[in-house]
Amino acid sequence: MFDDGEAQQVLRALVGKFGKSGTEQPAVAELEATARRLAEAFEFDVDIESIVLQAREQISHRMGEGVSLLGPDAAHDPKWLSHRSIEWKYSDSYLEFLRQDGWSPRIADTLGGVTRRLVGYLQDPDVEGSWDRRGLVIGHVQSGKTANYLGLVARAADAGYKFIVVVAGIHNNLRRQTQERVDEGFVGEVSDPARKEKLKAQTGTSKIGVGLVDPDHRRPVSLTSTADDFKKAVATSLRSGLEDWSKPVIVVIKKNRSTLKALNDWLVDFNRDPGQKQIANIPMLFIDDEADNASINTNKPELKPTTTNRLIRNLLGLFRKSCYVGYTATPFANIFINPEAYDEESRKDLFPEHFIHCLDAPDNYFGAERLFLDDNSKARHIKAISDCEDIIPLKHAKTHEFSELPKSLKEAIRSFLLVRAIRTARGQQKKHCSMLINVSRFVDVQREVDRQVTEYLEELRNAILACAGMPEEIADRNPHLAAIRSTFETLKFNEARIDWKEVLTFLPDASRSVVTAVVNSKSPDGLNYAEFSDRGEALNVIAIGGLSLSRGLTIEGLTISYMYRNTKMYDTLLQMGRWFGYRPGYEDLCRVWLAPDSIGWYTHISEASEELRDRIKEMNRVNATPRTFGLMVESHPDSLTVTAMNKMRAAETRTVSVSYDGKLVETYVLSRAEKPHEENRALFERLHSLLVDEHADQLVRGGERPASRVWRGVPADVVNDFLADFRVHAHSAERLMSARKYLSLIKERFPVWDIAFVSLANAGGKSDSTRFGEFHMVHQSRSAGTSEDKLKEIEGGLFVTNNQRVAGTGDESAGLNSEEMDAAMKVAASRDREKWTDRDTRHVSVRGAPLLMLHLIDLENPLVESDENKLLKGAPAIGLSFPATGDFSTVEYVLNQVMIKQLESEQFDAADEEDDYDRDDAAIDSGEAA
Repeated sequence: MFDDGEAQQVLRALVGKFGKSGTEQPAVAELEATARRLAEAFEFDVDIESIVLQAREQISHRMGEGVSLLGPDAAHDPKWLSHRSIEWKYSDSYLEFLRQDGWSPRIADTLGGVTRRLVGYLQDPDVEGSWDRRGLVIGHVQSGKTANYLGLVARAADAGYKFIVVVAGIHNNLRRQTQERVDEGFVGEVSDPARKEKLKAQTGTSKIGVGLVDPDHRRPVSLTSTADDFKKAVATSLRSGLEDWSKPVIVVIKKNRSTLKALNDWLVDFNRDPGQKQIANIPMLFIDDEADNASINTNKPELKPTTTNRLIRNLLGLFRKSCYVGYTATPFANIFINPEAYDEESRKDLFPEHFIHCLDAPDNYFGAERLFLDDNSKARHIKAISDCEDIIPLKHAKTHEFSELPKSLKEAIRSFLLVRAIRTARGQQKKHCSMLINVSRFVDVQREVDRQVTEYLEELRNAILACAGMPEEIADRNPHLAAIRSTFETLKFNEARIDWKEVLTFLPDASRSVVTAVVNSKSPDGLNYAEFSDRGEALNVIAIGGLSLSRGLTIEGLTISYMYRNTKMYDTLLQMGRWFGYRPGYEDLCRVWLAPDSIGWYTHISEASEELRDRIKEMNRVNATPRTFGLMVESHPDSLTVTAMNKMRAAETRTVSVSYDGKLVETYVLSRAEKPHEENRALFERLHSLLVDEHADQLVRGGERPASRVWRGVPADVVNDFLADFRVHAHSAERLMSARKYLSLIKERFPVWDIAFVSLANAGGKSDSTRFGEFHMVHQSRSAGTSEDKLKEIEGGLFVTNNQRVAGTGDESAGLNSEEMDAAMKVAASRDREKWTDRDTRHVSVRGAPLLMLHLIDLENPLVESDENKLLKGAPAIGLSFPATGDFSTVEYVLNQVMIKQLESEQFDAADEEDDYDRDDAAIDSGEAA
């Protein structure tokens, strides 16, 4: 068996050589040759194939920088970082620590860029006066949020923030785990006295993480440790206030009212000048981890805020210079905070008015989308529980008794032993390996599960030790060993590049190493990964718990998960998914057992979460701000709720139509800025080239716009890709996003679209045009209004017309053949024309497919009578014309206050009957083209 420590040294050297940002992916042969040279130089006997496989994985990984919504604030200079010379000592040490800890160099570099961007969203700590900033960072469950905010902490300390508060969940074990991460990534030294002594005895130093990376590391002042939360008496005994320390001061506290009160009291008593309401000269950064949990004010608006929410707001109010940044993977409760909420004592609520940043997960993230929205992955990794209800029901009392474990749980335990053995065979014997069992919130039931799991483990262990070395035909007669072999084959572990005979050689050590641990509020020391790491060993543990395993806590090396719980809230269910995260070198071995209902729920929540992220990305493209960003989360049609009802007091559930049956959706608000129009014209040109190159035989003429270019029968994906890149004004973004959702709903019924580049006949070449290849697309003139009060401006954009229309009357006929035009005339003859003066729908009824119309608009100011009256020239706009099918589908959404106000304000002027939009009544009456 190869030595894992030696293999890791070779791996780090290999990744360090080839993994830098900007370098090309090296060939396998080059990696193998370099790995062999390194192994020979170190005189190591290592598994070259395994090292190269892991190196390729690390080198190839990427991570995007995410997207942000920024609130305009005159008091904040967004470029303040560029005006100062900052030595990034803490930050550079932290990023180097990540690289040495096995992070892909590219991902570490990207994280450095993201945290630099985030610290820029904070205020310059050197700015005088009184200011506060409020922001929210949205990540994925177990995706590296802690790593991100540690990077932000390091950058903020470098920039001059003097006091940093990290609030780490509501449980002791989560606070302790976060303190360990802070010690490692920022402080640089072990804070637990017992562990410090052991580590000094083993290695000669108590330094860890960044303390080992940089010998000259300037250790911050930490007023908390892994052993102790913040205590006012301890802080007071130091006889120093925040201004007395030259180094940054950090505290890692539990989100608990008594702790928050103690910290508030210490700040008031020992740091605030007598007679002053605020601490004047100490810039403060407040990191609220799991910001959707306990921080939210769940009281009714007419009541005082809840205690925890009030204490957080009070603490922020104690500083003249403060920044609040919430971190969460489940932002549903945060987006429902009323942005106008205010209390005289506690001041404004925690709405992230200044910025919302949505983190990208690295491409090796093992998350909800991969597990529940990818059918192949879902079939491999997800297993349905069908036999637990009769033994440990979803609803049971704290005194519930049972005499045996469900067969599915026994199968999961067997699979865990197999995974430990296979990972050892892969050279990962020194990597932590864990299993999660979450079937009850009651401590007594958890203890009984632990007792029976321990008994079953002992039975398996005895069978393995007794029979693993025997001939195969004899070993298979043992029922326990036969069951393990059956699990190996049934769960397809035999596809993991290892055969049963090899597994048998590693099973004895695997079975000896596995222990169990009950993890709840009464057993704080269950998962002591750090102590095992200090000894260079792996903790192989089956963690049994409830609430403590349901949020925030990282279960290292998690491979097997067994959860049978009945919570019905999006955020709680996602947070219970401790199996999300990173599984380098063993993702193929992970398995998750869930109740059938839970599998369906996770699928729905994954889709709703992705839609929420898409909404943020779309609003980023149109430069929306947190205060103008209307958010809505799709409701579950049956029994799930988005979050706890008392967290949604400012939210409303409404049925929102996603049907555009027979409707025309247009981008009738145009930006004043020229850049979006330049980008959209380039997008028009790319689409035109694609259609010319790949769909030449589908080009047609016809209808009342014979000068237009029309392609018929184009795949719907072409339209969807175009819409994903088309830039719209923020006012049109919600409408376009809903239309894209509807497009996905009707894709099966309408797999192809028509696409029209709408152009008028250019008599005498008098009208402006734009050239795409050999095609001259004539601009369409539109008015911005007909009177001064109708010359409307919205957030820097202009209405195309006072009745919000882009297409002319004949535009939707583009590309129709003579038979279709005759049919349209018969439709027109059968209707009362007075009922369709604002839009001619006769062509929609005969086309039989959706139509994408592309327009170039010359926007004119009707109040200026001269050739200089054009507000915009050649501004791209689009229209989506959906056929009438009679189908009408709706979706229930939960809306935040911003979205509610947006929907309620969708009141525009009635159609102006004098504006005919290229209408030629004589042509319509005769059936001829205008």
